[in-house]
Amino acid sequence: MIVEWWMWIVLGFALAALEIFTMSFFVLWFGIGAALVGLLTLASPELTLANQLLAWTVLSALLVFFWFKVINKRAPDTRWTADDVIGQTGLLTASVSEFVKGRVRFQKPILGNEEWVCVSNSEIQSGQRVRIVSVEGNTVRIEIA
Repeated sequence: MIVEWWMWIVLGFALAALEIFTMSFFVLWFGIGAALVGLLTLASPELTLANQLLAWTVLSALLVFFWFKVINKRAPDTRWTADDVIGQTGLLTASVSEFVKGRVRFQKPILGNEEWVCVSNSEIQSGQRVRIVSVEGNTVRIEIA
């Protein structure tokens, strides 16, 4: 079976496009590896299919290793946990009381949201600066800052 250089390029773009649906930063490297094998096959058309597959395997493995061990380690960890957000302050946009939920807005997203449903042990009027005391599921418990 003869595999042309452009077939590797098409496979590379298809795998890279598949990454949009998986969002794992894993399939992308196989796509880049396939595109690189396409360029390698263009430069050396005498490569056999076995050598092309070997090159694809090696290049993909090197790219995956490079991503997870080198590049991904340098990126700052932007994940937050519930413990990280305790003490963050925001502005109460809807009044809250012991039995009525309110809403609080933060300048930067907290755990993915700028605005959270909140509860409190006391009545707090909207417009007040509040501080997160705890995270309870998809609700934050607050107090006056």
